[in-house]
Amino acid sequence: MAKEKDEKKCQGQHGITRRGFITTVGAGAVGVAASGAILGGQKAAAEEVMTPEEMTKIALNVNGYRHRVLVEPRWSLLFVLREKLGLTAAKDGCSRGECGYCTVLIDGAARLACLTLAVEAEGCEITTAEGLMKGEELGTVQQAFVEEDGMQCGFCTPGMVMSAEGLLRANPNPSDEEIQEGMSGTICRCGAYANIFKAVKRASAQM
Repeated sequence: MAKEKDEKKCQGQHGITRRGFITTVGAGAVGVAASGAILGGQKAAAEEVMTPEEMTKIALNVNGYRHRVLVEPRWSLLFVLREKLGLTAAKDGCSRGECGYCTVLIDGAARLACLTLAVEAEGCEITTAEGLMKGEELGTVQQAFVEEDGMQCGFCTPGMVMSAEGLLRANPNPSDEEIQEGMSGTICRCGAYANIFKAVKRASAQM
């Protein structure tokens, strides 16, 4: 998926990444098991291993505002955005990076919030579909989707809009092939792709 290819530029003040967290927990479990065997079943000290349910304070920069939140290190950015900050534009469609409905911008690049840990996004500039608006005025990409009728049920639309926003920030004048690649990580189950392409082209011309 194109939006997930680039390495993260920020890993939070705690230096925690999704892979690092899983590796650490796994290594900690192996270490505890080995120590238990060596010490005749005595419990080994967890020391520097952070348990999944341990709460930690982080500060997230979302849509130009700084939010201080208490999170578990295993919580995804999507969960924190929706359940803790009340920003519900990003949708939970699959929770495993297949549908693209949870797409947000992290430091200007389209990323899947369900595959990004909240602690991993600390120190980054996070933009959701709500952040593209100026008061009640729609952003350029959002307005283009309205004008070109680039949606049917609308469930995928925030993810589509954020994918298009990320694409156009990186490439203001994309070709048809580049639009296809840039939008490929987000699925429209209604099949409104023809109008979605028109919307991206309209936004490209207006941005």
